[in-house]
Order: sequence, then C-alpha cells, then structure tokens
Amino acid sequence: MARHKKGKAPEADEPDLDISSLIDICFLLLIYFLVTTTIVRSETDTNMQLPAASASTEIPEIKPLFIRVDSAGVIYVNTGPAQERLDTDPDSRKLPMLDERLGTYADGARAAGQEPLVQVFVDGEAQHQRAIDVIDTLRGKNITKVTFTDLVN
Repeated sequence: MARHKKGKAPEADEPDLDISSLIDICFLLLIYFLVTTTIVRSETDTNMQLPAASASTEIPEIKPLFIRVDSAGVIYVNTGPAQERLDTDPDSRKLPMLDERLGTYADGARAAGQEPLVQVFVDGEAQHQRAIDVIDTLRGKNITKVTFTDLVN
C-alpha cells in the first residue's frame, strides 16, 4: 500500500486591489477643496474695542447710546423715561429697528467728529444669541467702541 501524503490544498488566488492611486486622488481632492474654499468671517472676529479691566475716569465727549436686552429678548434703547422699545421678536435674527436707530446715532456722532459709543446691558436670563445679534448689528454699522455694563438707570 502506498502512503498518500496529504498536502495543503492550493489556495485560491484572491484578486488584490491596488489602492495607491485612490489615496493620491483623495489627497488631491482634499487639497483642491482646501484651496478653493472661502473663509467666512466669523462672529468672533470683531474689531471692537473691549473695555479695560479698570474703570476709566475719563468722561466721554459724546453721550453713549444705551441698549438693553431683557430676559424675553426684547431690545430697548435709552434709559429712564426716554426708553424706547424696539425689536420685540426674539426669534428674528435681524434687528431692523435697532439697525435704523444705530445708523442715525452713528451718522450724527461722525458728523460731529466723534466716534459713536454704545453701552450694552444684557439681562442674565436673556439668550446669548440675542446679545450676539446686537453685536452683529453694531458691527454692521462700524461701531467699534462698545462697553458692556451692569448698571441700569
């Protein structure tokens, strides 16, 4: 009797997939999209002069415009009996009445040779987005002197 030696069965040839060119194409596409995208100016990139940590003893030459955002998102201008209620819809990102008022104030200040100065008070319960909408409106009118305050008269 002959001994039969059992050998390994021949392996089926699996087709290989060469992905080196696929990786090159992916890198080229990545570089293409990085080069062709436009950088959108973000809300954090504002050219506003933030107040210093210490209080200033210098009295401004122009009366500042006071803006208040209450807890419901309603925007007021001025204080005391001269206070006016402007934009009341907290879901709207556009603030047309505030934009018009800021335009009038900024034009008047610049005509007098002064930089417009704005004080903003935001209620602690107000949504942060509403404060950012006010800042965006200020930036749209090129008002860079902005002070955040906690004093309401």
